[in-house]
Amino acid sequence: MIKLTRLSGEAFILNADLIRFIETRPDTYITLTTDDRFIVREPADEVVRRAIEYARQVRLMPVT
Repeated sequence: MIKLTRLSGEAFILNADLIRFIETRPDTYITLTTDDRFIVREPADEVVRRAIEYARQVRLMPVT
């Protein structure tokens, strides 16, 4: 899960595993595998960075 900000300034948490596309036009659009679409304040590179960091953390978590 990654924390992002809507254009209105409202923060929300997104399941990064559902990201299908990230586009810049000039706002950052995120399209999910469910075909839901979000427009966020963060630049595309930052969304990618957070998604990669999330994936790394998930894979490093020990199974208990």
